[in-house]
Amino acid sequence: MAKGIMIIVEQRNLQVRKVSLELLSEARKIADQTGESVVAVVLGQGIDELAPTLAASGADKVIVIDDAKLAEYSTGAYTSVLNKIIRKEEPQAVLLGNTAAGKDLAPRLAQRLGIGLASDCTGMEIDSANFLTFKRPIYAGKAFAHLTSNVRPIMATIRPNTFPVTPPDAARQAEVVKEAADIDQADLTAILKEVAIAASKRPELTEANIIVSGGRGMKGPENYSILEDLADVIGAAVGASRAAVDSGWKEHKFQVGQTGKTVAPTLYIACGISGAIQHLAGMGSSKFIVAINKDPEANIFNVADYGIVGDLFEVVPLLTEEFKKLVNE
Repeated sequence: MAKGIMIIVEQRNLQVRKVSLELLSEARKIADQTGESVVAVVLGQGIDELAPTLAASGADKVIVIDDAKLAEYSTGAYTSVLNKIIRKEEPQAVLLGNTAAGKDLAPRLAQRLGIGLASDCTGMEIDSANFLTFKRPIYAGKAFAHLTSNVRPIMATIRPNTFPVTPPDAARQAEVVKEAADIDQADLTAILKEVAIAASKRPELTEANIIVSGGRGMKGPENYSILEDLADVIGAAVGASRAAVDSGWKEHKFQVGQTGKTVAPTLYIACGISGAIQHLAGMGSSKFIVAINKDPEANIFNVADYGIVGDLFEVVPLLTEEFKKLVNE
């Protein structure tokens, strides 16, 4: 009989990705309500040291699959290995982050297992029958669908920054099981030769503690340099609204909002962003929101903790200079 909630953990350079910690935290809460267990599965090379972190974050059992062939994410190899692990463990649910890897891996796993997939979910809860139900936005965020399945396991990808991360409990212990990487040769149709990562000193958007975003008020791509200057001084990531991305001023990977990335930094600085509902859906969980806009009636001020009514081309450079003074003290 299917039992337990399984988290497919993402790690990069032996660091557990934040979205996986979010999933472990939320799965722990649900498991405590239902009497289920939480199983974390981590793949890679030299990853034994991650087991204590996963245990402290809520896992009752950690399955470690350590192999040189899994050192870098490979669709075929990961699908082959996880297909067998899921069939062996028979969990109630399988959860992945809705990241580039998760969006690539989850549908392939679902097809291999013969089950459905709830993708890009922004919520999950237990219904009256103790079944997991998932919430996902539809029609560009104008409505939400609530999904469940009678087939087990139920599989879902969860949008990053949907759930808070529970502080780790160093006293928590978990059963650690090492499994061999049983990879079918038929799944190795593509061989990963090299991973090229774009060099950037700025943090990744979905994991940044501070984000500086620009919208239509930036007036053009050439003006993003003033946001980048501020971001570099305060150690922030740079984001953009849908209007800026649709105008071709920034790539889609920088888009914050319902149809972009969901973020939850400690500080979100919105520059020239009107505050459309789709954008607010992607950054509304920020701890502190600072809005800079010359329109005092802009909707962004309704959610901002601090607002500056003024020309961003005057305000942002002043902020940059003031922060430089603080950094240099």
